[in-house]
Formats: sequence, structure tokens, C-alpha cells
Amino acid sequence: MEDLSNYRRSYEKGELTEQNLPEDPISLFKKWFHEVEDFGAVAEVNAMTVSTIGKDGFPKARVVLLKQFTYEGFIFYTNYNSEKGKAIEANPNVCLSFFWHELERQVIIKGVAEKVSENISDGYFESRPEGSRLGAIVSPQSEVIPSRDYLENKLHDLENEYKGKEIPRPKNWGGFIVKPVEVEFWQGRPNRLHDRIRYKLQEDFSWLTDRLAP
Repeated sequence: MEDLSNYRRSYEKGELTEQNLPEDPISLFKKWFHEVEDFGAVAEVNAMTVSTIGKDGFPKARVVLLKQFTYEGFIFYTNYNSEKGKAIEANPNVCLSFFWHELERQVIIKGVAEKVSENISDGYFESRPEGSRLGAIVSPQSEVIPSRDYLENKLHDLENEYKGKEIPRPKNWGGFIVKPVEVEFWQGRPNRLHDRIRYKLQEDFSWLTDRLAP
């Protein structure tokens, strides 16, 4: 047995109180996001975990990159035929989570995912580097493939095919927006008495805030 019981630290870098809380969670998320970004020690502040329920009934979590967020929700891009894409199609209830250990903060977002419009997916796809655009065409994401060479050879063929040409967005590749129904902000505190503030969407689209026990 590998005993990890002595792995512990004290969280002392901040606090989260009810004073001056914004009325909506997106405003607080934006504030936290830019504070972490300005801190300067986080490699990818937009890295988040997306959790879905698969067709086999098991939850599955994986790290993807947040690419846009608005007051409507949080947007990421993927292959719609991937395991996560098919899971979302079958059950659009998902969870997003961010953990910024440098500032001892976590954000957990429960929401409903839906595809963004094609023009939004087109706009983002066109902004990607050429290699990333070709990679979206090359990869049959989540499918079993024979070898690494299979991908490399297919990429080489596509590089020749589209040399000097526009690279079209595959119809099975695009964005999802996760529209939040509940957002929890977690700030580490000493003695494991962490701060947890939850925003919960109401029927009139206002947000109810509660403090949760750590």
C-alpha cells in the first residue's frame, strides 16, 4: 500500500465572503479568471475538466480548454463524434471544473450543453493554426486506430491536398456551450474550513447564493 496520509498543506492565500458578491456567477468567474491570469504562474488558466455520463452509465472526466465565456455560458470545441460528443448528445447534463492551485481556488459548474451555431464554430476554426485545423480532419477522435503512423501518414497526405488552399471545417467538429444552472466557488482556508459559495439559477433566471459547509 502506498500511504499518502502525510500529504497535506495549509491553505492560506485568500478568502471568499458574502461581502461584495456580484449578483451573478459569471461576473465572479471573470474576476477570478483574470486574477489567476495576472498571477502569472499558471501555464493554462483556461484548462478545465469536463465530466459527462457515457452511454455505459459511467461518468468520465477529461481536461479540455475553455475558449470563450459569456453571460450565457462556457464554450469549448471538440469532435462531435468523439466519446464526449456522443455522451453529451445522449445526456447534455455536464460538469465543468477549474482548479487553480496557485491561488488555492476551485470552480465547479453544473450546466446543460448544446451545440453553438455553425458560424461561431466556423469563426473559431478559421482562427486556429493550420496544423490544428488539419488535425481536426485527420483524427477520428476516440476511435481505435492501427498506429501512430496512421495519423502521421494521413496528416502528410492532407498537407499536400490542402497546400495553398482553404481548409474547411469538418461538419462533425465544432463548439458546445455549457449553460450553467449551478456554480460553486471554493477558496482554500486554514484548518480545512474552506469557503464555499454556491450560485443556483432560479425560475426567474436570477441567482440565489448560499454558503456551504466545507
